[in-house]
Amino acid sequence: MQNPFLLRAIEIACDNVRNQSGGPFGAVVVKSGVVVGEGANHVTAAKDPTAHAEIVAIRAACLRLDSFQLNGCEIYSSCEPCPMCLAAIYWSRLDKIFYASSRHDAAQAGFDDDFLYREIALPQAARSLPIEQLACEQANQIFEDWRNDQRKIRY
Repeated sequence: MQNPFLLRAIEIACDNVRNQSGGPFGAVVVKSGVVVGEGANHVTAAKDPTAHAEIVAIRAACLRLDSFQLNGCEIYSSCEPCPMCLAAIYWSRLDKIFYASSRHDAAQAGFDDDFLYREIALPQAARSLPIEQLACEQANQIFEDWRNDQRKIRY
């Protein structure tokens, strides 16, 4: 039997393509067998490169659960998450990822995230995007202030 949450993620992706609302990706966040967030890719519609289905679903789930962490939840995605979405999944503390199509399947349709996986593994100096640290002593003061703030909410 196929997983109904994964099928829902795929249905969201299909609807998104059919409605020309964005790319062919859908995601569903589930807690204790209940859908708490859904998302479709809205990169082009929202003119937002971070509006991937997983990110949209995580944002919806966090709003619904009134939390910035999703412990006890799982995410079902129509496709293997890209590095940005994977990082968001880790940061949100989701318990598990389920996905249908692989990133290699997506690459065949023109969505090649593999270069991001390769870039992240490289030392900064070897990456195709120039990156340079500008030293500024005030920047580290922010971390000291954070460490000493008794009112902070840890994450």
